[in-house]
Amino acid sequence: MTQQPNGIHHVAFMASDIKKHIAFFSEVMGCPLVALFDMHGVPGGLHAFLRLNEASYFSIVQLPDVDKIPIQLGVTHAGRGEKPCAAGALQHIAFGVANEDELIAMRDRIRGNGVNVIGPLDHGFCKSIYFAGPDSMTLEVATPVRGPIDPKRWIDPDVLARADITEEEAARFTTPAPYQGPSPAPQPPYDPSKPHMPYPLEQYKQMLATPDEIITKVASYIEPPVPA
Repeated sequence: MTQQPNGIHHVAFMASDIKKHIAFFSEVMGCPLVALFDMHGVPGGLHAFLRLNEASYFSIVQLPDVDKIPIQLGVTHAGRGEKPCAAGALQHIAFGVANEDELIAMRDRIRGNGVNVIGPLDHGFCKSIYFAGPDSMTLEVATPVRGPIDPKRWIDPDVLARADITEEEAARFTTPAPYQGPSPAPQPPYDPSKPHMPYPLEQYKQMLATPDEIITKVASYIEPPVPA
């Protein structure tokens, strides 16, 4: 059984106007809208999914008053692929296509919808085009070239040192050890040194103490919004 993700099921962006985003990613990018519904368990929230392939989607979320939160380049958004933003924020997203012909076809489609595109640029293991999306999104489309990424050629020892990664750590990171523990794994005790979701602390601890099957039962939404 595999013990690593096999891709991205969906990545979600916040929208000030979900219709504007749906129009961009369907008409400009060519991704069909497949779902739009009240966000599960979130009053006032809207949730959209556009299909990338049969197992991967692009998601858009609209919540009340998001349009009142200011966009700050260099803080909330990078604005360009080489610019900074706050740690933990999504710096940019790169969509994938199968080959260089499809990359040029995407460039032409995006330009044909009036959106400026830079590229393609050749990065050695991929070629990419760059453009902006709604709400100052930093977007890219990339295609692999010259075969799979070879870690022996693309992990720079000098950069490992600057990232404070030792040779022993690099060996662990390039060949992650399989999980050998029990399954199902018990919820670990709350440890403030670990990453945590920002729920109110007591509520969060209560959630952690609740059995998985109870969480699944009370917080699942199975039926589509439109009856069969």
